[in-house]
Amino acid sequence: MRKTSVRELHIHTSKLVREAAEGGIIVIERRGEPVAELRPLTASPRMPAAKKARIFASMRRIWDRMPQAGDSTKILEEDRSR
Repeated sequence: MRKTSVRELHIHTSKLVREAAEGGIIVIERRGEPVAELRPLTASPRMPAAKKARIFASMRRIWDRMPQAGDSTKILEEDRSR
């Protein structure tokens, strides 16, 4: 973890952003007091496997109810006429 001032951040923004993108954490200080952090973005949290399985099962049930062959225009017309 590295500390830098707001002034240094202003002067060396590109360098500090590059450093953060490579995994560094930069603490920004104003008058010696920490006010912010510049850090790399992390990947969004993974969806739990159980939740993913429920979603896929639900999608599969929908998919199984759909006609798998035929003229899509005819299928849409029949669906709209209901």
